[in-house]
Parts: sequence; structure tokens; C-alpha cells
Amino acid sequence: MSVAHPPSVPQINEVDISDLRTSLALGWQDFKRAPLLGLVFSAVYVLGGWLILWAMTAKGQIWWTLPASAGFPILGPFIACGFYEISRRLETGEALRAGEVFGVILRQKDRQIPAIAAVIVVYFLFWNFLSHMIFALFLGNATMTNVSSSLAVFLSPEGMTMLAFGTAVGAIFATLLFSLTVVSLPMLLDREVDFVTAMLTSFALVQANPRVMLCWGALIAVCLFAGMLPGFLGLFVVLPLFGHASWHLYRRAIT
Repeated sequence: MSVAHPPSVPQINEVDISDLRTSLALGWQDFKRAPLLGLVFSAVYVLGGWLILWAMTAKGQIWWTLPASAGFPILGPFIACGFYEISRRLETGEALRAGEVFGVILRQKDRQIPAIAAVIVVYFLFWNFLSHMIFALFLGNATMTNVSSSLAVFLSPEGMTMLAFGTAVGAIFATLLFSLTVVSLPMLLDREVDFVTAMLTSFALVQANPRVMLCWGALIAVCLFAGMLPGFLGLFVVLPLFGHASWHLYRRAIT
């Protein structure tokens, strides 16, 4: 069964802080109503985080982190659709059968989700290249054989400047990617629109509501960071909460 609605011109609504609170409350209710599915989807990220941590610490093979990290932007949109589909079914009163939910996710490979996943992958690879360029620009002449055993170089004037500049550039990149995807992913599940229209609509929403939407992005970033601290285990709660909440924010922001 297709879940896509007939084509329609997306209309951008004004949102405020109360919409964020309501979306979070509804997202938490959805998580409580379907916790097992939420935990299954979250486990992909937790296991991926453990893999990266194991590659960096136990094996000392930092090069493993690039292909492992690249899997997140590829799988991320599909996993996000899992949360959106759960919330959509709870919203419409449809049966919440695991097989049907996974079936809807698998069918996204024939729609627009792979295209937006490809954009995210290219974005990720470009940022990875740019971060290496920034590192070389500021610390290219520093004597360092291994990052994990030469952390003191980051406390040098050049290292501190590199961290400040890299953080600023990373924040710009993160804000742009957030603006392009904050509602485009649930829109692609919900409607028959192309990924360019979805991304432009998402960007227009952030432009129309910059303060509220940037607060939403900052809240997501802080909670994700906090969720990763206890061995990535906090992601079992953070990801379902914001995954479901993002669907409800989309429903309030786009008509």
C-alpha cells in the first residue's frame, strides 16, 4: 500500500516555540506507544557508534571511521522514514504491524529518498575533504605521527585557531544541511514530490521561521551529543523522540 498523498503545492506555515513543545510531547507519546520499533531503528546508530569507537580505540585503525561514518548518511534517511511511518500510522489510526512498517521503508528505494540520501553522502564527503584541508592549512607543518597520541598539538596556538575555524565552518555546513532536510525527509514519505522541491521547501521554512527552526536544530544537536556520551546508549531515547517529533513538526509547519 502506498502512503504517498496526491501531488500538492506545499504551503509553509508560521511556527513558534509552542509548536516545538507540542511536537516533542507528541513524539514522546508515539515513542511510548511503539517503543520496540523505535528501539530497533535506534539500534542501527548505536551499533554503528560502537563500531567506530572499536575501530579507533581497540584496533587503532582510524581509517575505518570514514567508511563506517559514511554509512550513516546512506541509511539515515531510511531509518528516519521508519519513525515517520510509525507516527503517520498512529496519527491515522492504521494498524502498526512491523512487517508493513518495514515494507514501507523498503519501498522508499523506488521513490525520492535515495536521491536525497545521495545528496547527503556527497555533502558528507565534501565536508570530510574540507576538514582535511583546514587541518593541513593550520597544522600541515606540525610534527605529528598519530592524532590519538599527539593531542597536545591541538593546544598550540595553531591548533586552537584550527579548532575555532573548523568549528565555525562546520556550524555553517551543519546549518545548511539541517535547513535542507529538516522537513524534506518526512515530506518525501508523505507526498509525491521530487527531492529538489522537498529540499527547497525545507529551506524556505527555515528562512520563514529562522529563530524557531534554528532553536530546533540546536536542541537536536545538544541532545544528540548528550545521547552519545554514555556509550551511545542515550540514542535509544533521543533518536525515537526527535524522529517522531520531526514528523509532528512537519505536519504543523507544512500543509
